[in-house]
Amino acid sequence: MAKYRDTLPQLSGGGLFLTDGGIETTLIFHDGLDLPYFAAFDLMKDRSGQAALRRYFSTHAAIARDNGHGFILESPTWRASADWGAKLGYTRADMAEVNKQSIALLAELRRTFETERSPMVISGCVGPRGDGYNPGEAMTAEAAQAYHAEQIDAFADTEADMVTAITTTNLPEAIGITRAAQAAGLPVVISFTVETDGTLPSGETLKEAVETVDAETGNGPVYFMINCAHPDHFSRALAAGESWVRRIRGLRANASRLSHAELDEAEELDDGNPEEFGAQHSDLRRLLDHIVVMGGCCGTDHRHIEAICRACAPAKAA
Repeated sequence: MAKYRDTLPQLSGGGLFLTDGGIETTLIFHDGLDLPYFAAFDLMKDRSGQAALRRYFSTHAAIARDNGHGFILESPTWRASADWGAKLGYTRADMAEVNKQSIALLAELRRTFETERSPMVISGCVGPRGDGYNPGEAMTAEAAQAYHAEQIDAFADTEADMVTAITTTNLPEAIGITRAAQAAGLPVVISFTVETDGTLPSGETLKEAVETVDAETGNGPVYFMINCAHPDHFSRALAAGESWVRRIRGLRANASRLSHAELDEAEELDDGNPEEFGAQHSDLRRLLDHIVVMGGCCGTDHRHIEAICRACAPAKAA
Protein backbone atom coordinates (compact mmCIF):
# COMPACT_ATOMS: atom_id res chain seq x y z
CA MET A 1 0.00 0.00 0.00
CA ALA A 2 1.33 3.45 -0.91
CA LYS A 3 2.30 5.52 2.12
CA TYR A 4 2.23 9.10 0.84
CA ARG A 5 0.14 8.98 -2.33
CA ASP A 6 -2.58 11.18 -0.84
CA THR A 7 -0.30 13.51 1.16
CA LEU A 8 3.10 14.06 -0.44
CA PRO A 9 5.31 15.47 2.33
CA GLN A 10 7.42 17.56 -0.05
CA LEU A 11 4.33 19.68 -0.74
CA SER A 12 4.11 20.94 2.84
CA GLY A 13 6.52 22.53 5.26
CA GLY A 14 9.18 23.73 2.83
CA GLY A 15 11.90 21.43 4.13
CA LEU A 16 14.63 20.19 1.83
CA PHE A 17 14.07 16.89 0.02
CA LEU A 18 17.15 15.39 -1.57
CA THR A 19 17.16 12.79 -4.30
CA ASP A 20 19.93 10.82 -5.98
CA GLY A 21 22.48 11.87 -8.57
CA GLY A 22 23.07 10.67 -12.11
CA ILE A 23 22.29 7.01 -11.69
CA GLU A 24 23.30 5.88 -15.17
CA THR A 25 26.56 7.82 -15.35
CA THR A 26 27.47 6.71 -11.82
CA LEU A 27 26.81 3.05 -12.54
CA ILE A 28 28.70 3.17 -15.85
CA PHE A 29 31.70 5.40 -15.08
CA HIS A 30 32.21 4.80 -11.36
CA ASP A 31 30.94 1.25 -10.89
CA GLY A 32 32.05 -0.09 -14.28
CA LEU A 33 28.68 -1.62 -15.12
CA ASP A 34 27.29 -2.17 -18.61
CA LEU A 35 23.96 -0.39 -19.17
CA PRO A 36 22.80 -0.98 -22.74
CA TYR A 37 20.67 1.96 -23.90
CA PHE A 38 21.29 3.58 -20.48
CA ALA A 39 18.77 1.07 -19.11
CA ALA A 40 19.44 0.81 -15.38
CA PHE A 41 16.34 -1.35 -14.96
CA ASP A 42 18.19 -4.18 -16.71
CA LEU A 43 20.20 -4.64 -13.51
CA MET A 44 17.05 -5.97 -11.84
CA LYS A 45 17.42 -9.24 -13.77
CA ASP A 46 19.93 -10.79 -11.38
CA ARG A 47 21.11 -10.58 -7.78
CA SER A 48 24.38 -8.84 -8.53
CA GLY A 49 22.59 -6.10 -10.44
CA GLN A 50 20.03 -5.68 -7.67
CA ALA A 51 22.87 -5.45 -5.14
CA ALA A 52 24.48 -2.68 -7.20
CA LEU A 53 21.23 -0.73 -7.19
CA ARG A 54 20.83 -1.21 -3.44
CA ARG A 55 24.34 0.14 -2.85
CA TYR A 56 23.66 3.11 -5.08
CA PHE A 57 20.37 4.12 -3.48
CA SER A 58 21.60 3.35 0.04
CA THR A 59 24.52 5.76 -0.36
CA HIS A 60 22.18 8.59 -1.30
CA ALA A 61 19.40 7.78 1.17
CA ALA A 62 21.94 7.76 3.99
CA ILE A 63 22.96 11.34 3.16
CA ALA A 64 19.37 12.50 3.63
CA ARG A 65 18.81 10.44 6.76
CA ASP A 66 22.05 11.47 8.43
CA ASN A 67 21.27 15.16 7.86
CA GLY A 68 17.57 15.04 8.76
CA HIS A 69 16.22 15.80 5.29
CA GLY A 70 13.52 14.15 3.26
CA PHE A 71 14.40 11.97 0.29
CA ILE A 72 12.79 11.00 -3.02
CA LEU A 73 13.54 7.39 -3.95
CA GLU A 74 13.38 7.55 -7.75
CA SER A 75 13.06 4.12 -9.36
CA PRO A 76 15.70 2.94 -11.88
CA THR A 77 13.02 2.72 -14.59
CA TRP A 78 13.74 5.69 -16.86
CA ARG A 79 14.06 3.25 -19.78
CA ALA A 80 11.52 0.68 -18.51
CA SER A 81 8.85 1.22 -21.14
CA ALA A 82 7.77 -1.02 -24.01
CA ASP A 83 9.95 0.26 -26.86
CA TRP A 84 13.18 0.31 -24.85
CA GLY A 85 12.38 -3.02 -23.24
CA ALA A 86 11.86 -4.61 -26.65
CA LYS A 87 15.37 -3.55 -27.67
CA LEU A 88 16.67 -5.66 -24.79
CA GLY A 89 14.39 -8.62 -25.40
CA TYR A 90 11.76 -7.86 -22.74
CA THR A 91 8.08 -8.51 -23.41
CA ARG A 92 5.35 -6.15 -22.23
CA ALA A 93 4.60 -8.56 -19.39
CA ASP A 94 8.29 -8.54 -18.46
CA MET A 95 8.27 -4.76 -18.36
CA ALA A 96 5.26 -4.63 -16.05
CA GLU A 97 7.01 -7.02 -13.69
CA VAL A 98 10.35 -5.19 -13.69
CA ASN A 99 8.60 -1.90 -12.92
CA LYS A 100 6.83 -3.51 -9.98
CA GLN A 101 10.03 -5.16 -8.75
CA SER A 102 11.88 -1.85 -8.93
CA ILE A 103 9.34 -0.21 -6.65
CA ALA A 104 9.51 -3.19 -4.28
CA LEU A 105 13.28 -2.71 -4.00
CA LEU A 106 12.79 0.95 -3.06
CA ALA A 107 10.08 0.04 -0.53
CA GLU A 108 12.58 -2.30 1.12
CA LEU A 109 15.14 0.51 1.29
CA ARG A 110 12.58 2.92 2.71
CA ARG A 111 11.89 0.53 5.57
CA THR A 112 15.63 0.56 6.31
CA PHE A 113 16.42 4.27 6.00
CA GLU A 114 13.30 6.31 6.72
CA THR A 115 13.07 8.18 10.02
CA GLU A 116 10.51 10.59 11.42
CA ARG A 117 12.71 13.52 10.39
CA SER A 118 13.55 11.99 7.02
CA PRO A 119 10.36 10.97 5.20
CA MET A 120 11.15 9.00 2.05
CA VAL A 121 8.82 9.20 -0.91
CA ILE A 122 8.83 6.49 -3.59
CA SER A 123 8.54 7.77 -7.16
CA GLY A 124 8.04 5.67 -10.26
CA CYS A 125 10.39 7.12 -12.87
CA VAL A 126 9.07 7.47 -16.43
CA GLY A 127 11.38 8.42 -19.27
CA PRO A 128 10.71 9.67 -22.80
CA ARG A 129 9.66 7.19 -25.45
CA GLY A 130 12.46 8.46 -27.67
CA ASP A 131 15.89 9.91 -27.03
CA GLY A 132 16.32 11.95 -23.88
CA TYR A 133 18.15 14.73 -25.72
CA ASN A 134 16.19 14.83 -28.97
CA PRO A 135 12.38 14.83 -29.23
CA GLY A 136 12.54 13.38 -32.73
CA GLU A 137 9.06 12.85 -34.18
CA ALA A 138 6.76 13.83 -31.34
CA MET A 139 3.69 11.73 -30.59
CA THR A 140 0.28 13.22 -30.12
CA ALA A 141 -0.83 13.64 -26.53
CA GLU A 142 -3.29 10.79 -27.06
CA ALA A 143 -0.60 8.43 -28.35
CA ALA A 144 1.70 9.42 -25.47
CA GLN A 145 -1.02 8.70 -22.93
CA ALA A 146 -1.64 5.25 -24.40
CA TYR A 147 2.06 4.41 -24.57
CA HIS A 148 3.03 5.54 -21.07
CA ALA A 149 -0.13 4.19 -19.41
CA GLU A 150 1.34 0.67 -19.43
CA GLN A 151 4.23 1.66 -17.19
CA ILE A 152 2.22 4.03 -15.03
CA ASP A 153 -0.54 1.47 -14.49
CA ALA A 154 2.12 -0.98 -13.27
CA PHE A 155 3.25 1.61 -10.71
CA ALA A 156 -0.34 2.14 -9.56
CA ASP A 157 -0.43 -1.43 -8.23
CA THR A 158 2.66 -0.92 -6.03
CA GLU A 159 3.83 1.17 -3.09
CA ALA A 160 4.77 4.01 -5.44
CA ASP A 161 3.59 7.33 -4.00
CA MET A 162 3.90 9.26 -7.25
CA VAL A 163 5.23 9.27 -10.80
CA THR A 164 8.00 11.53 -12.13
CA ALA A 165 8.57 11.97 -15.84
CA ILE A 166 12.30 12.66 -16.15
CA THR A 167 13.98 14.39 -19.12
CA THR A 168 10.75 15.35 -20.86
CA THR A 169 11.60 16.93 -24.21
CA ASN A 170 8.24 17.97 -25.69
CA LEU A 171 4.75 19.10 -24.72
CA PRO A 172 2.49 16.38 -26.22
CA GLU A 173 4.42 13.72 -24.31
CA ALA A 174 4.25 15.74 -21.09
CA ILE A 175 0.49 16.13 -21.52
CA GLY A 176 0.01 12.45 -22.31
CA ILE A 177 2.03 11.30 -19.31
CA THR A 178 0.09 13.64 -17.04
CA ARG A 179 -3.23 12.32 -18.29
CA ALA A 180 -2.10 8.71 -17.91
CA ALA A 181 -1.13 9.36 -14.30
CA GLN A 182 -4.39 11.16 -13.62
CA ALA A 183 -6.31 8.17 -14.99
CA ALA A 184 -4.29 5.83 -12.75
CA GLY A 185 -4.85 7.97 -9.65
CA LEU A 186 -1.15 8.78 -9.17
CA PRO A 187 0.29 12.23 -8.40
CA VAL A 188 2.60 13.19 -11.25
CA VAL A 189 5.60 15.48 -11.63
CA ILE A 190 6.82 16.59 -15.05
CA SER A 191 10.54 17.32 -15.30
CA PHE A 192 11.59 19.15 -18.45
CA THR A 193 15.06 19.18 -19.89
CA VAL A 194 16.38 22.28 -21.62
CA GLU A 195 19.13 23.25 -24.00
CA THR A 196 21.92 25.72 -23.15
CA ASP A 197 19.60 28.62 -24.02
CA GLY A 198 16.95 27.48 -21.54
CA THR A 199 14.42 26.25 -24.10
CA LEU A 200 13.12 22.71 -24.50
CA PRO A 201 14.64 20.55 -27.26
CA SER A 202 11.31 21.00 -29.06
CA GLY A 203 11.77 24.78 -28.96
CA GLU A 204 9.33 26.04 -26.32
CA THR A 205 10.35 28.22 -23.40
CA LEU A 206 9.91 26.85 -19.90
CA LYS A 207 7.08 29.33 -19.40
CA GLU A 208 5.28 28.05 -22.49
CA ALA A 209 5.84 24.46 -21.41
CA VAL A 210 4.52 24.86 -17.87
CA GLU A 211 1.54 26.99 -18.86
CA THR A 212 0.55 24.72 -21.75
CA VAL A 213 0.68 21.50 -19.74
CA ASP A 214 -1.31 23.12 -16.94
CA ALA A 215 -3.92 24.43 -19.39
CA GLU A 216 -4.31 21.07 -21.14
CA THR A 217 -4.51 18.95 -17.97
CA GLY A 218 -6.34 21.15 -15.46
CA ASN A 219 -3.12 21.90 -13.55
CA GLY A 220 -2.52 18.15 -13.51
CA PRO A 221 1.10 17.93 -12.33
CA VAL A 222 1.54 18.42 -8.60
CA TYR A 223 4.62 20.40 -9.59
CA PHE A 224 7.26 20.66 -12.31
CA MET A 225 11.01 20.09 -12.27
CA ILE A 226 14.02 20.72 -14.49
CA ASN A 227 16.68 18.07 -15.11
CA CYS A 228 19.56 17.14 -17.38
CA ALA A 229 20.84 20.69 -17.78
CA HIS A 230 23.43 22.72 -15.90
CA PRO A 231 22.13 25.51 -13.62
CA ASP A 232 23.72 28.05 -15.97
CA HIS A 233 21.33 26.86 -18.69
CA PHE A 234 18.10 27.60 -16.83
CA SER A 235 18.77 29.94 -13.89
CA ARG A 236 18.12 33.08 -15.93
CA ALA A 237 14.67 31.84 -16.97
CA LEU A 238 13.76 31.12 -13.35
CA ALA A 239 14.86 34.57 -12.20
CA ALA A 240 11.99 36.19 -14.09
CA GLY A 241 9.76 36.22 -11.00
CA GLU A 242 6.61 35.34 -12.94
CA SER A 243 3.82 33.26 -11.46
CA TRP A 244 4.59 30.14 -13.54
CA VAL A 245 8.02 29.89 -11.91
CA ARG A 246 6.39 28.88 -8.61
CA ARG A 247 5.13 25.71 -10.32
CA ILE A 248 8.75 24.51 -10.56
CA ARG A 249 9.64 22.93 -7.23
CA GLY A 250 12.51 20.61 -8.05
CA LEU A 251 15.90 20.51 -9.81
CA ARG A 252 18.10 17.64 -10.96
CA ALA A 253 20.92 19.41 -12.76
CA ASN A 254 23.88 18.12 -14.76
CA ALA A 255 27.40 18.52 -13.40
CA SER A 256 28.62 19.58 -16.84
CA ARG A 257 28.04 22.81 -18.71
CA LEU A 258 28.23 20.95 -22.03
CA SER A 259 25.27 20.95 -24.39
CA HIS A 260 23.23 17.82 -25.01
CA ALA A 261 24.96 17.36 -28.36
CA GLU A 262 28.39 17.64 -26.75
CA LEU A 263 27.45 15.23 -23.97
CA ASP A 264 26.23 12.73 -26.57
CA GLU A 265 29.69 12.70 -28.16
CA ALA A 266 31.72 12.79 -24.93
CA GLU A 267 33.79 9.69 -24.19
CA GLU A 268 34.83 10.77 -20.69
CA LEU A 269 32.71 11.75 -17.73
CA ASP A 270 32.52 15.47 -16.97
CA ASP A 271 31.72 15.61 -13.25
CA GLY A 272 32.20 19.36 -12.92
CA ASN A 273 32.94 20.84 -9.51
CA PRO A 274 30.75 19.47 -6.68
CA GLU A 275 31.32 22.45 -4.35
CA GLU A 276 30.46 24.97 -7.06
CA PHE A 277 27.43 22.81 -7.91
CA GLY A 278 26.24 22.97 -4.31
CA ALA A 279 26.78 26.74 -4.12
CA GLN A 280 24.74 27.31 -7.28
CA HIS A 281 21.85 25.35 -5.77
CA SER A 282 22.09 27.41 -2.61
CA ASP A 283 21.87 30.59 -4.69
CA LEU A 284 18.83 29.26 -6.52
CA ARG A 285 17.10 28.23 -3.32
CA ARG A 286 17.63 31.68 -1.79
CA LEU A 287 16.10 33.22 -4.91
CA LEU A 288 13.32 30.63 -5.20
CA ASP A 289 12.31 29.48 -1.74
CA HIS A 290 9.55 27.27 -3.15
CA ILE A 291 12.09 24.84 -4.64
CA VAL A 292 12.30 21.94 -2.21
CA VAL A 293 13.50 18.89 -4.21
CA MET A 294 17.16 18.84 -5.22
CA GLY A 295 19.30 16.14 -6.75
CA GLY A 296 21.52 15.52 -9.73
CA CYS A 297 21.55 14.19 -13.26
CA CYS A 298 24.33 13.36 -15.73
CA GLY A 299 27.83 13.41 -14.22
CA THR A 300 26.69 13.86 -10.64
CA ASP A 301 27.13 11.37 -7.80
CA HIS A 302 26.92 11.31 -4.00
CA ARG A 303 29.58 14.06 -3.74
CA HIS A 304 27.31 16.50 -5.53
CA ILE A 305 24.34 15.58 -3.34
CA GLU A 306 26.46 16.04 -0.22
CA ALA A 307 27.55 19.45 -1.55
CA ILE A 308 23.91 20.47 -2.08
CA CYS A 309 23.15 19.31 1.44
CA ARG A 310 26.00 21.34 2.95
CA ALA A 311 25.23 24.45 0.94
CA CYS A 312 21.44 24.54 1.17
CA ALA A 313 20.71 23.66 4.77
CA PRO A 314 22.60 23.19 8.04
CA ALA A 315 23.20 19.55 8.91
CA LYS A 316 20.91 18.00 11.48
CA ALA A 317 21.25 14.92 13.57
CA ALA A 318 19.04 12.03 12.48
